[in-house]
Amino acid sequence: MTRTRTTDPSVSASVDRLVAVVEALRDHCPWTAALTHADLAEYLVEEAYEAVAEIESRDAAAWADVPARRADGAYPALAAELGDVLFQVVLHAAVSRAPGAPAETAGFRLDDAADALTAKMIRRNPLVLTPEGGLRPAEELAAVTPETVELAWERVKTQERAVAGCSSAAPAHDDGGTGPGLDVGDIPARLPALAAAAKVVDRAARQEPDPLAAHVPAPAAEAGERPAAGWPDEAALGAELFALVRRARAAGLDPERALRTTVARVRAGDWSALRPSD
Repeated sequence: MTRTRTTDPSVSASVDRLVAVVEALRDHCPWTAALTHADLAEYLVEEAYEAVAEIESRDAAAWADVPARRADGAYPALAAELGDVLFQVVLHAAVSRAPGAPAETAGFRLDDAADALTAKMIRRNPLVLTPEGGLRPAEELAAVTPETVELAWERVKTQERAVAGCSSAAPAHDDGGTGPGLDVGDIPARLPALAAAAKVVDRAARQEPDPLAAHVPAPAAEAGERPAAGWPDEAALGAELFALVRRARAAGLDPERALRTTVARVRAGDWSALRPSD
């Protein structure tokens, strides 16, 4: 059986030291001792966006040139930004324990988060990993494609929701909706509206049939080809979106709230949200 790569012991030592430093701050720094999970929520979002900004400072081809990006400081800068994200995870674990209280009284520890994540990765990647976490045989791995990985991941997520006895679909709309709630998986409530809309569209498109198809006409496509986007590139799309936002603001409308409301109504099965002129 093919085995997974051995973990670098220096990584574990570095993380252990980080945890020890944060635990010491929780016990002896007045500012850290006063923190709650709610206090940290905005920082988690902020640090994630700063990491995204660093990633988007270069294109994929530039990041692929690892020696050059290490030499010009890009990878050290990215490591620093992702370190800030990691700090938020470690800090939340520390905050789950009252200052000065024994370690065993913590609501969770970093190891708990890591163990839960590891179990989920093994469970949701059955085409690559065995139930024990080892790699599948080479001949099996050779047959795996990005598409089959994604399908397996979504299938396991659906099974997990069924076992938990819950559905991620929003409740059916009761004021003129024409269908049941749209089950497109869990979407964070505070996710920006445009990102939430993209997730709804992408997840709906994976279903057979696409539940949005009857309500949002898809672009026409030639046989065997992807439908025409209507824009030559993302820059053109971005310009059009920016112009739309400007028009909305000139009309005194909040484009973020407008799209967020529409996404919520669509998830609730209120298809009239996509036909505002009806």
